[in-house]
Amino acid sequence: MALGFRLSSELIAGVAVGAAIGWGFDRLLSTSPFGFIVLTLLGFVAGVVNVVRSAGVASGKR
Repeated sequence: MALGFRLSSELIAGVAVGAAIGWGFDRLLSTSPFGFIVLTLLGFVAGVVNVVRSAGVASGKR
């Protein structure tokens, strides 16, 4: 159960950080939805990569 919470929190954190940085860039550069959308997607990809990496390490420990 702890592993599930860890993996889900890594995915959520990646998306949240990407969205926050994208929103900040949009506020600074006045590029309304584009920075938010692009960096949210990049955050999602980074979160998935972290989850896959963590899950691979966890399954190797068995």
